[in-house]
Amino acid sequence: MTDATAVPPVRTSAAPRAAETAPRAGVRDPRLDFFRGLAMFIILIAHTPGNWVTGWIPARFGFSDATEIFVFCSGMASALAFGKVFRERSWFLGAARVAFRCWQVYWAHIGLFLAVAALVAGLNATGTFERDYVGQLNLVPFFEDTGQNLIGLLTLTYVPNYFDILPMYLVILAMMPILVALVGVHKWLGAAAVIVVWLLAQLQILALPAEPWSDREWFFNPFGWQLVFFTGFALMAGWLPAPPKTNGLIWLSIAFLVLTSPLSSPRVVELLSVTWPAAAEWSMDVYPDIYVLRQKTDFAILRYLHFLALAYLAWVAVGDRGARLKPPAGDGPVARTWRAGLAAILKVGQQSLAIFITSMFLARVLGLVLDVIGRNALTMLIVNCCGAAFLVAMAYMVGWFKSQPWRQPRT
Repeated sequence: MTDATAVPPVRTSAAPRAAETAPRAGVRDPRLDFFRGLAMFIILIAHTPGNWVTGWIPARFGFSDATEIFVFCSGMASALAFGKVFRERSWFLGAARVAFRCWQVYWAHIGLFLAVAALVAGLNATGTFERDYVGQLNLVPFFEDTGQNLIGLLTLTYVPNYFDILPMYLVILAMMPILVALVGVHKWLGAAAVIVVWLLAQLQILALPAEPWSDREWFFNPFGWQLVFFTGFALMAGWLPAPPKTNGLIWLSIAFLVLTSPLSSPRVVELLSVTWPAAAEWSMDVYPDIYVLRQKTDFAILRYLHFLALAYLAWVAVGDRGARLKPPAGDGPVARTWRAGLAAILKVGQQSLAIFITSMFLARVLGLVLDVIGRNALTMLIVNCCGAAFLVAMAYMVGWFKSQPWRQPRT
């Protein structure tokens, strides 16, 4: 989605090109914040139970979804956040900076789980609602054997599916100092390590247990998903050059997305069943056979290729430095609306961790509201708009707290 726009944490042969396109110090890349912001809104929609808008998110039209956007952009943001420490201070201080971030993510995960668990347990305890909110999240085992599973929660050996993105992100972050050290020896050594770890995940050799009473693994295997994270990291760090903008690559990406859509999109299959029944039947026959190539847990190859095609088209579409994201000139209603909408998306993207945690909790609340008021076109519109507005308000509030206004001089 972006060029190599930052000086790499360690010197590599790609450094000159990265330096040529690096932004001025202190200037944020609007493309990174924009796509992270979009991912946050999609994640809220996708996790709200019974939300009809979920039928229109990217996951319904291709192999990849908002998770890839979140992880890829997190890799790019990590290159910006930690790269300078590795480069200008030392590997040890860079690793310490990463460890501190891991500590933050760990407690964010624990806090999110306890908050959501308390919410659903409280709802069940009221006896007011017909729905079993504890069972909806498959948290019955946690409450039946809280002592053992609390230990599993704190040791990350108990990771319910709804709470698996942050643990995956935490493990990938912990891998970063190792990769930086390998790239310090040679960049291809780092690339080889990333590919080998990904292959071992595909072969079911590298995985982490999700619960003590079964052999289920984490739904998001960090050893598979690190591939897309470190792809974003390498592009932003300058280890990988930005791809050329050519008509050939543009049409190749479009062709891949279109031709693979019958193998990944139920909506496309439904359309084909009316317009081209033979193609629909073929896609339904092939779909089960390519599971190992499209599965999500270990981040299979088709998901990676699909995301790369989407990311390339998005990168081309927004223009150099995100020029096409800028609102039109003037002070008319279109310009003002565009400006306000863009500012809201960028602000949400800038506070992605806080907003992600908020959205995962808020999604359960929105689902509760829909259970109470019913699900129709009007209520869905109101609930989704209120949810989006809450995320924007939270992003501005978090930004205000991070600015530490109490340290600013009195005016």
